[in-house]
Amino acid sequence: MSHYRLSSLLAPQSLALVGASPRPDSLGRAILNNIRSGQFPGPLGVVNPRYPEIGGTPTAKSLSELGFVPDLIVITAPARTVPSIISEAGKLGVAGAVIISSGLGRGAGSYAEAANRLAREYGVRLVGPNCLGVIVPEMALNASFAAHMPRAGHLALISQSGAIAAGMVDWAVEKSIGFSGLVSIGEQLDVDISDLLDHFALDYKTRAILLYVEAITDARKFMSAARAAARVKPVVVVKSGRMAQGARAAATHTGALAGEDSVYDAAFRRAGMLRVYDLRELFDCAETLGRVTAPRGKRLAIATNGGGIGVLAVDRLVELGGIPAAISAPTMKRLNAALPTTWSGSNPIDLVGDADANRYAEALEALLADPENDAVLVMNVQTAIAGSSDIATTVVRIVNEHRAARTPAKPVLTAWIGGDDSISRMFDAAAIPNYPTEDDAVRGFIHLVHYREAVEALTEVPPSMPKDFVPNVEVARRIVETAVDQGRRWLDPIEISELFGAYQIPQVPMLAAADADEAAAFAAKLFADGHTVVVKVLSHDIPHKSDVGGVVLNLTSVDAVRAATADILQRAKEMRPRARLAGVIVQPMIVRPKARELILGIADDPTFGPVIAFGHGGTGVAVIDDKALSLPPLDLQLAGDLIARTRVSKLLRGYRDVPAARLDDIALTLVKLSQMVVDLPQLRELDINPLLADETGVLAIDSRVMVGTPSVRFAGRGNARCAVRPYPSEWERHLVVKDGWKVFVRPIRPDDEPALQELLKKVTPQDLRLRFFAVMKEFSHAFIARLTQLDYSRAMAFVAIDEETEEVAGVVRLHSDSLYENGEYAILLRSDLKGKGLGWALMRLIIEYAKAEGLQNVVGKVLHENTVMLAMCRALGFQIKSSKDDKDICDVTLPLGNDPAE
Repeated sequence: MSHYRLSSLLAPQSLALVGASPRPDSLGRAILNNIRSGQFPGPLGVVNPRYPEIGGTPTAKSLSELGFVPDLIVITAPARTVPSIISEAGKLGVAGAVIISSGLGRGAGSYAEAANRLAREYGVRLVGPNCLGVIVPEMALNASFAAHMPRAGHLALISQSGAIAAGMVDWAVEKSIGFSGLVSIGEQLDVDISDLLDHFALDYKTRAILLYVEAITDARKFMSAARAAARVKPVVVVKSGRMAQGARAAATHTGALAGEDSVYDAAFRRAGMLRVYDLRELFDCAETLGRVTAPRGKRLAIATNGGGIGVLAVDRLVELGGIPAAISAPTMKRLNAALPTTWSGSNPIDLVGDADANRYAEALEALLADPENDAVLVMNVQTAIAGSSDIATTVVRIVNEHRAARTPAKPVLTAWIGGDDSISRMFDAAAIPNYPTEDDAVRGFIHLVHYREAVEALTEVPPSMPKDFVPNVEVARRIVETAVDQGRRWLDPIEISELFGAYQIPQVPMLAAADADEAAAFAAKLFADGHTVVVKVLSHDIPHKSDVGGVVLNLTSVDAVRAATADILQRAKEMRPRARLAGVIVQPMIVRPKARELILGIADDPTFGPVIAFGHGGTGVAVIDDKALSLPPLDLQLAGDLIARTRVSKLLRGYRDVPAARLDDIALTLVKLSQMVVDLPQLRELDINPLLADETGVLAIDSRVMVGTPSVRFAGRGNARCAVRPYPSEWERHLVVKDGWKVFVRPIRPDDEPALQELLKKVTPQDLRLRFFAVMKEFSHAFIARLTQLDYSRAMAFVAIDEETEEVAGVVRLHSDSLYENGEYAILLRSDLKGKGLGWALMRLIIEYAKAEGLQNVVGKVLHENTVMLAMCRALGFQIKSSKDDKDICDVTLPLGNDPAE
């Protein structure tokens, strides 16, 4: 990825402040003081046309008079002057600007719009406006008006609130927590959360990324960047406004369940981010993740000199989903020999109140060697018998020895209850997480567990979709398009039945009757088969049938059906005189006494687009409020996770004489709804409530579907509705290359991981070196997962499959930069299949894709010795130049407006 000029913005070699004032209490003066006190090492200029010097520093009247071109400018000048400042900076070649100034306005004709337009014209990156500023301690850069300069460290902070960022700086200084970078983004005119996630994800000094979020504007860009960052390091987010919004008006139960904060929670989960709920927890979580590796499991061993606090820790551990570790027989023998006979004999390991440093050492060494736990929590309550400082020194020594001897080391966390600052500094220096209470410590461990689970979820290979699920998309499109063309919001039950039939969703059969006599005739057939009958009103204009008494259940005779139909139609006419009545629906009553009632649905979120909901259904759905949400598209793995996050999932597993429901059928139904969202942009909201689920399968009993003009949120690239771009099936191709060789080319999928492993086994070491610029001896699951699990929003990879052998013969990929202007390609073929025209075909396809995506250039890096690839690039019209950064590499560029290979 190219992070255009962000490195110059966040690691400038020279700096200028534009708009400083001699007033001691002015914003510009505060920032100038911070830059000076931070001891920024590069050239520093001050621009102000009104004053010859400010605070002893001579000023220039304009940027052009400074005598040097700064990498970064910090603007505190009045809003009306900002566009002209950006214009001058762009003409000089300034890389970035931090706009502290506020009041630039928004939209067409505003100062903000003018500044952004000029910045894009000259390639100047902008942070702000209306922000706290930028702090990079490693660079001695404090271009902000924060009260303090934090120490250098390994946490990156991205905040939408300047006040919150300033408060977090103060808190971090007090706790001696350091930053690799801190950026207050303000109104995000240019550089946004996503750009900074990209930057800090690849910054080797950053171990964890912290986010303070108020609202996301470009959900697709955010999801793409967040998922990429979370694969390589922890991303911890706290979002404000959880309780600010009330229940929003919604046309369906699903719409009501999908509240704003619940959707954000689903988005954070889908991205693999860790959500916390206050600033203290944000720092505690990041401090833990930045200092120790994640454990292999969730089994925690606890050693303490206070039995009561150990029990409290176990209680909290179980409550949060952790597991108190067992003690293996060898470890039990070792502990019995080292500890007094009065020790607890189980986890938590109560070392007894007079435990000294030697006793702690024996216990900690034994637990670190025990395979029955995944991490160790060491706690100490100060007593007058044994010195807490001596015990802490011993713990630090043992942890350091363990880290030196074992990679990865087992995580060790500490909680020194009542410990003084010197003990905290001792643990800080040794990078051992230390907490003030047992509750905080256990939460820290659970954060580690959740991070490991999030990373594993991002790299899991989902199960394949059943091959017999092939929806009839054309039929479904005709149904919804007809309704939209007629100006209707709701599908009628017959249309819903046809729609569900097109997606193979099991449902109760229904018969449409125009009047009471026809209803009675249909009911007679159902009675003959042993059913009782339900009758429901049929009208495009009455989506909520119960509102007009439009449902009558448990009918057992033809006369009763006839009478019920007449009553329903009469009530509907009286209560909805304008409603168009088409008659009634006649259905068999379904009796499944041990079935569980579920709700499955689709809602339309204003920020993230379509959302899939699952939960406990029935008439009390709003009161029960047992639901989980996820962003489409779903695979069976994600659908299973969605189910597992609800309380009703425990009922689905069976209890007493109630057999387990078929969870696979429920998951598949969720995947079918997800595919429906992808295929049908007119679909706005949908409820299946209830969906009955038992040991025989699933059955949709009642449903509502709302349609409308397709909403567009992410214009220009792929499906315009989904924040996570769906699998782009429109790019599947059957190609015939040299000598009639037939290959099937399609976008890569997560379940291609095994096939890609096989491909790599059939590529020679030399060809691997030419592709990866290094000797590659093995490929881990995590490495392959990153190659196969794309979000398709700014990355694409095509796999070429031999249609005869069904083996992967080659892969070509393209990754766009953060501005979505340039796409960098890479290609790899099986070594025994080179020279058959596949490479040429794949390159032409990726160029075609780049054009369709609106990219301006396809770029790449090729080793000088890779003469075959360079020859192909020349034939395709690439411009070839030696790299400025590496004499062994050529930079190749194809301007997409001038492709001679067409």
